Amino acid sequence: MQTDLTDYIESHISAEPPHLQKLYRDTWLHRLYPRMCAGHVQGRLLKMLTAMIAPTRVLELGTFSGYSAMCIAEGMDQSGEVHTVEIDDEQADSLRELFATAPGARITLHIGDALAVVPSLLGGWDMVYIDANKRQYTEYFDMVLPLVRQGGFILADNTLWDGKVATGSHDPQTLGIERFNDAVARDPRVETAIIPIRDGLTLLRKL
Repeated sequence: MQTDLTDYIESHISAEPPHLQKLYRDTWLHRLYPRMCAGHVQGRLLKMLTAMIAPTRVLELGTFSGYSAMCIAEGMDQSGEVHTVEIDDEQADSLRELFATAPGARITLHIGDALAVVPSLLGGWDMVYIDANKRQYTEYFDMVLPLVRQGGFILADNTLWDGKVATGSHDPQTLGIERFNDAVARDPRVETAIIPIRDGLTLLRKL
């Protein structure tokens, strides 16, 4: 998205809460690959989509610095719960400290490979947000779909991958996203839409 258009959008949507402004700045100062952080525009969209779906239980695959989990929790009632899975164990203490004061639903952090962690958790998810290893998106989808209630939603981030899905790029991340996009587009168990925000956000509703 062009910088001037992004600036325009940011000035015409709900303000980014101060605690998320600080988290976004800290992410850019102290984390590798800070562009992975959702940021103001996508964060407000995640919060609104969550409020529209009104989930009680949400699963997130890929925590990174915690920004998206906090946006999702903000869109939920305080009685709800967000379970987020992060493979980088070096971030566990700082993430748990961050989530302890997050507004909205309670956030529980799970450390490990999502493909190993998720089967050990109680199913019945109302919403799943996928933002982990792009090479494994199809495997994540196959794993979580049976665990999502009928009428529930799966959101998958980065599904346009900076436009590379349409340019014939052959790097492993692009190929993983392409494989996922092809699979969900022809899967009769879900209906699919793509929002062309940042790197693309796919919305799936379980039929």
